[in-house]
Amino acid sequence: MILLDGKKLSAEIKAELKNEVENIRAKGGKIPHLAAILVGNDGASETYVKSKVKSCEEVGFSSTLLRFEESISEQELLTEIQKMNENPDIDGFIVQLPLPKHISETKVIETIAPEKDVDGFHPINIGRMAKNLPAYIPATPFGILQMLERYKIETTGKHCVVVGRSNIVGSPMSILMARNAPIGNCTVTLCHSKTKDLSKFTQEADILIVALGKPEFVTANMIKEGAVVIDVGITRLPDESSAKGYRIVGDVKFDEVAPKCSYITPVPGGVGLMTVVSLLQNTLLAAKKIFYA
Repeated sequence: MILLDGKKLSAEIKAELKNEVENIRAKGGKIPHLAAILVGNDGASETYVKSKVKSCEEVGFSSTLLRFEESISEQELLTEIQKMNENPDIDGFIVQLPLPKHISETKVIETIAPEKDVDGFHPINIGRMAKNLPAYIPATPFGILQMLERYKIETTGKHCVVVGRSNIVGSPMSILMARNAPIGNCTVTLCHSKTKDLSKFTQEADILIVALGKPEFVTANMIKEGAVVIDVGITRLPDESSAKGYRIVGDVKFDEVAPKCSYITPVPGGVGLMTVVSLLQNTLLAAKKIFYA
């Protein structure tokens, strides 16, 4: 069993990004600028945005964080997004999800200019991705692709089973793994909450990608020997034996599943760290105007 080490890979990618920023600076070019909008004070969102800001500092990007009270109206938020669209200094920006219930996530995502949509959620970017055209790929799927590529995991002709059909991970992941590309060419099965006899499908997977949000849901009897297992889930479970009072687990019961795998991601230290660096990579592409000149 080989651990797909997100900590190691993300550090390598950050070093590559830092080197590229230094080259841009030496040539007098524009330093990439990533901005984030945070509404309210959701704990998980706070942690994730802080990680993005810190990562920007580490690689030499400019970063801006705009905070708004949970009571901000939908129209006020859309106006702020439009300001970012029109700000030439900001190359890419994200609106941290989830949003308060009175604000439409769909309206927010569709208001972000596609050329600045480094989260890769805008329908134009999703459509371009689906047609295998250059696009900003959603950060978590992008991170998973890079893990598979950098660990030289063969995907062509393999059966990839994706569990979870969210617009952020599961659905785009199923499209990406099926496309005609070096990391792709899989036969893909997309499973979800209405799938009957789920374990029948997971047991057939050469590559199993789990993005359910259900802690330790996948057990050893649900996978086949030698499978590649990518665990996207992350949940805090109460744990009195821990100094923090909790432990972090994924959607896969790691200790019992790992011995059966050829490769597996840990939680924490796996996909989550790759998500942040993938966002930075998209921002660099936006600064270079690679996809939208």
